[in-house]
Amino acid sequence: MTFYDQVQAQHKLVTEKFGISTIALVTGWSMGAGQTYQWAVSHPEMVQRAAPFWRLEQDRAAQQGLPRVVDRRTHRRRRMGRRRLHPDALPIKGLRAFARVYSGWGFSQAFYWEEAWRELGFTSFDDFLYGFWENFFRDGRDPNNLITMIRTWHSGNVGNTPGFGGDVEKALASIRCPLLAMPAEKDLYFPPEDEHWASQFIAQGEVRVIPGIWGHFAGGGPNPVDTAFIDAGIRDLLAKPGYSPQN
Repeated sequence: MTFYDQVQAQHKLVTEKFGISTIALVTGWSMGAGQTYQWAVSHPEMVQRAAPFWRLEQDRAAQQGLPRVVDRRTHRRRRMGRRRLHPDALPIKGLRAFARVYSGWGFSQAFYWEEAWRELGFTSFDDFLYGFWENFFRDGRDPNNLITMIRTWHSGNVGNTPGFGGDVEKALASIRCPLLAMPAEKDLYFPPEDEHWASQFIAQGEVRVIPGIWGHFAGGGPNPVDTAFIDAGIRDLLAKPGYSPQN
């Protein structure tokens, strides 16, 4: 299951079920950002604007023909996560271990140094690990779905869209709409450098880096300051003329 597969299913839904032919804005956080880029590449005739908050560094490593130097640490995280889930006869054990693996990456080091988790109402580090991270993954999550999501993440590459032959730069250059990428300053998953790299190939590409210590979860909604930054960026993007095939 790839981002391309997901977007094709979404396209079928919005066009055949709802009769939508033009989308004013496609946006998404984390893996939703991967879908946002895929929408802009797969269906440029429909997407007027796009605003991903974070993309996959996988694309950059694949394009450069490197042995996944950029992505090696991410690959290790995914592999560790799968190992925590696959051999587990009692899913709750695997989900708890999965949560502990990801707790070291979702927020920045400074977030932990400054004990910013107290702003979320937790009284101790252990309380945060259980109340936030373990509940995040244990609350109705199917381990098989998480494994599928990891594989989707690992295979993310807009260059593999039909017609581009694996060429990420060519795929990014095909994006016609204004695209505002908003990575977090201290995101340990997807550093801002990747967004700057991608933006140079997009005719109307722009990058605004979210300042602060909340890392990847700056886009997840727990910090009002970061949410306000994203909202302002989206308002500015919506105020711009969007792409139209007639332009």
